[in-house]
Amino acid sequence: MTGPTLAEIQDARTRLQGVSRETPMLSSETLGRLVGRTVWLKAENLQRTGSFKIRGAYNRIAKLTDAERAAGVVTASAGNHGQAVAWAARENGVRATVFMPEDAPTAKIEATKSYGADVVLAGRNFDDAAAAAEERVEAGETYVHAFEDPLVIAGQGTLGLELAEQLDTGVETLVVPIGGGGLASGIALALAELRPELRIVGVQPAACAPFAGKEPTGSTIADGIHVKQPGELTRSLLEGKLETVVTVTDAEIAGAILLVSE
Repeated sequence: MTGPTLAEIQDARTRLQGVSRETPMLSSETLGRLVGRTVWLKAENLQRTGSFKIRGAYNRIAKLTDAERAAGVVTASAGNHGQAVAWAARENGVRATVFMPEDAPTAKIEATKSYGADVVLAGRNFDDAAAAAEERVEAGETYVHAFEDPLVIAGQGTLGLELAEQLDTGVETLVVPIGGGGLASGIALALAELRPELRIVGVQPAACAPFAGKEPTGSTIADGIHVKQPGELTRSLLEGKLETVVTVTDAEIAGAILLVSE
């Protein structure tokens, strides 16, 4: 596989018109004072289903053939991608089955079911759930990967197009969380063409940071980006595009959640 081109990311944006929301950029005086510079937040928590995942999931499912639509789709997710696939499948009239880790948050399990998907609990983490989901592909269903798919990456890349338009020209650094690398890849591909002057910094939980060259050491409260092995495609796409990758402890993540909530 090869990564999507800028034209393919722009095509995805056209496909997503009226589907995904163009989320706002919000400034924060509190964060600005803490770090000594202007800070902007891309409010993707206001996106449909609560995360950016709807962009990639819808772009992938909207491109299914008639035969693939009839067979249905299957995926694995710690929660957010599963909700997005369930919603996108429902909107396209496609049956969806979502495999989730056994300890996935109840709220995410129930939300996925509420969008009409069948939920199967399998294994202790994303990788276990993914292995179980891939067995269903043999039955003819299409596997909608959370990050290792050019159409999914193109959908996530539409966030990069919005950032290119919304960010002030004085912004120097963009900080992006990394799980499997789909979001970071899409954004990096778009901005490499449109805002090449921006430094892109990836962030991973210390307990699971393969892009930082660290072996998994246990669980993390950042369950949505707890991926032991990044995709080969996303790793190749991000090579040379990240200024660096930093890691944060669960205590730092919890502190940040509290700070932002307050």
